[in-house]
Amino acid sequence: MAAGGFCKLPNGTVVVALNLPHGSAGVRVLVHAQNRARALTRLRNLGFRAIYLRGNAAPPTLDEITAVLHHPDGLIWRTAPTDNGVIVTELWHPIRALLRRSAVVQ
Repeated sequence: MAAGGFCKLPNGTVVVALNLPHGSAGVRVLVHAQNRARALTRLRNLGFRAIYLRGNAAPPTLDEITAVLHHPDGLIWRTAPTDNGVIVTELWHPIRALLRRSAVVQ
């Protein structure tokens, strides 16, 4: 199960943030969709099969919401923060870059 959370926007859409295990480190994925179920379905359709969101332990920050709203696909990722609280200053990447990187690793 992935840690994450969601935020409902004033226009009724949601932004879902998930910390997923990927390779040696984890990734933080942000999805903008009409509702939580559609956001998770978008990820499942990309190959992330066992994705569930229970609770709201790690909702997206305001900066993360702004980043996903300004991306044309509404689906971005970057390396997840580490357990010791170190914040990553990496830029956001489109989901295609993560899927391409996964194909090369396998």
